[in-house]
Amino acid sequence: MSFTTVSFAQKQSIYKKGWIDFNKNGKKDIFEDPSQEIEKRVQDLLSQMTLEEKTNQTATLYGFGRVLKDELPTPQWKQMIWKDGIANIDEHLNGLAYHPRSKTAYSYPHSKHATAINTVQKWFVEETRLGIPVDFSNEGIHGLNHDRATPLPAPISIGSTWNKKLVNQAGTIAGREAKALGYTNVYAPILDPARDPRWGRVVECYGENPFHIAEMGKQMVLGIQSQGVASTLKHYAVYSIPKGGRDGNARTDPHVAPREMYQLYLYPFMKVIKEAAPMGVMSSYNDWDGVPVTGSYFFLTELLRHKFGFNGYVVSDSEAVEYIETKHHVVDDYKGAVKQAVEAGLDVRTNFTLPDDYILPLRELVREGKVSMKTLDERVANVLRVKLRLGLFEQPYVADPKSADKLVHTTSDEALSLEINRQSVVLLKNENNLLPLDRSKLKNILVTGPLANEKNYTTSRYGPSNNDVVTVLDGIKAYVGNSIQVNYEKGCDVVDATWPESEIIPTPLTAEEKSAIDKAVLQAAKAEVIIAVVGEDEKRVGESLSRTGLNLPGRQLQLLQALHATGKPVVMVTINGQPLTINWENRYLPAILEAWFPGPQSGRVVAETLFGENNPGGKLPVTFPKSIGQLEYNFPYKPASHAGQPSDGPNGYGKTRVNGALYPFGFGLSYTTFEYSNLKLSSAAINPAATIEVSADITNTGKLTGDEVVQLYVKDMVSSVTTYEFDLRGFERIRLKPGETRTVIFTLKPDDLALLDKNMNWTVEPGKFKIMVGSSSEDIRLNSELIVKP
Repeated sequence: MSFTTVSFAQKQSIYKKGWIDFNKNGKKDIFEDPSQEIEKRVQDLLSQMTLEEKTNQTATLYGFGRVLKDELPTPQWKQMIWKDGIANIDEHLNGLAYHPRSKTAYSYPHSKHATAINTVQKWFVEETRLGIPVDFSNEGIHGLNHDRATPLPAPISIGSTWNKKLVNQAGTIAGREAKALGYTNVYAPILDPARDPRWGRVVECYGENPFHIAEMGKQMVLGIQSQGVASTLKHYAVYSIPKGGRDGNARTDPHVAPREMYQLYLYPFMKVIKEAAPMGVMSSYNDWDGVPVTGSYFFLTELLRHKFGFNGYVVSDSEAVEYIETKHHVVDDYKGAVKQAVEAGLDVRTNFTLPDDYILPLRELVREGKVSMKTLDERVANVLRVKLRLGLFEQPYVADPKSADKLVHTTSDEALSLEINRQSVVLLKNENNLLPLDRSKLKNILVTGPLANEKNYTTSRYGPSNNDVVTVLDGIKAYVGNSIQVNYEKGCDVVDATWPESEIIPTPLTAEEKSAIDKAVLQAAKAEVIIAVVGEDEKRVGESLSRTGLNLPGRQLQLLQALHATGKPVVMVTINGQPLTINWENRYLPAILEAWFPGPQSGRVVAETLFGENNPGGKLPVTFPKSIGQLEYNFPYKPASHAGQPSDGPNGYGKTRVNGALYPFGFGLSYTTFEYSNLKLSSAAINPAATIEVSADITNTGKLTGDEVVQLYVKDMVSSVTTYEFDLRGFERIRLKPGETRTVIFTLKPDDLALLDKNMNWTVEPGKFKIMVGSSSEDIRLNSELIVKP
């Protein structure tokens, strides 16, 4: 599309051949010249901006139904603060799930949204003095947060695939759909390590291990940004470990030592910034060691920019600036919070209030000389630089709005989404090979449990909405057709009326609850196999939904125990967003399938997996503890920190406490078996700056085609500071036919052997390293020794 053929009326005078006269002065300024270097363009534009225009580039305007009352520009906009421009507009006209006020006719068809975004962008380009384009941002942690965009399973499910190629493809879809719809910035991925399973947002994380998170996150960023839109990392930093796993009104006080902070919580950000160059970072609202992150020059400037090399713009998480005053109480008033944030390195403030709330006090601070113009210019330059890198000053509009209908949620996108869902399923137990079920030998199945006919877990506030959902019950019915009788009884609700208090003060079953379980048991008597779909729904895990216990909520265990007592085999399918302490279930039920929070195709995926069309190959990205009393209990861990007690029994039970993981990090079974052999190192001894190749042969020794996630771990045998017992440093998911062998090759770089020394410098120390390859962190099949020479 040329600049003069936009599909709506425009003031033709500003659209020139090959450039746009944004400031309407009739000449091509440096900032309007695509052939000029970006830094020259930034400085030229800055030099033309008033204080009002500069400060407006430091705030977010939340979109329609959130803060903005209008779907499209109105005459009143000339009296609003954004008459002088705005940094970004977030979630505009996206048809946000669970927010009725955001319902709009402009979210779908997708071409209608692209045209609407063009209309809004046109207003800013043509009706503001300098015409600075808007960065349209949107969430996208498991698919773009837009009406009927391509849905993906929850991030914890994506993490369970351990498939870097798939994650890159998923990011590419989200980026393409964003671009087609008019969004230029996707708030994804989340790089927070999920170290405390009680925390509600575990469901939104890739897992607990920083290397695994960084590798997955890197691919998501590369995929998103390959489409010419920005990727903004969340949540920087030390956000995911609030004291006691508490969220909601807490959202502060992580208890993390400095070395642990760098090795666990900063590592994914450092690695992804250095290797994928995301254009955005979101600052978190917690403190660390008494200093609010969003008000910390150390975090936002010294670490992020000087050490990690970040060169995009920093946007605050909602209310993070306000919390500097209202939660952390380190300033007298909100104006003091604004000053602290902008001087720390915050570029754009976001909250669910008008941008005036931040812009006006910032203007006052500059006029009073309390914030220097130099500081403000640095913040604005960071925003302008990203907008120039995104090409908004060459093409501020969606070039072909009609094409959005063909580019968003295509048939191939749906197929990829289905594959990600399939690969996210983790088989936790399969006694006597009960699974896969043989359709030819079954006549009657009972499907039961509170999640069997539920849909709400497939949609979240941060993902696509309004997609058709296939429940597990409907998926099983459709899969078996008329060949098997499928009966359904709910059995119980997700929670009982007194939950969560009933976790600490047990209450007897009500007559209604007992009757519901009895009905399920009656149907179980007729069935040859029972499929119990249990776990958590969208109201039980997520943002501000931290838990104090990790058992199955409500009466679900009682339902399972009653079903088990019938003597019929029970297959437990868990729909959940965090590790659960399913000890009784693991001991007594013959088969357990971890489905996490799958997307709208959940029913089809679960059915395909139960009946063997999909051979589960996912691996746990988080440790399942046996008890919340073990927390923290995760991988990696320091030497002896997971050790048992003297006189431990064969099952890991000591004299006073339960020991060991229920399921360890990296664990997952298959319907086939794999043999590991022929571990080779390209060199037995290297210097500290060298790379080394590690290879191993993997053979499918079973009867079915299946996926294996081959995992590489490294142990530093002796070090100048205490390091982790061993840590993940490579993984590859491969698919093998029966009898097929494949050589998997890993490349270990110096960074993979580095530690933080006594002076907190990353360094590779000479000495012995143990190289281990296996199927999980507790199932090491091969090992060798590597020497790093002085």
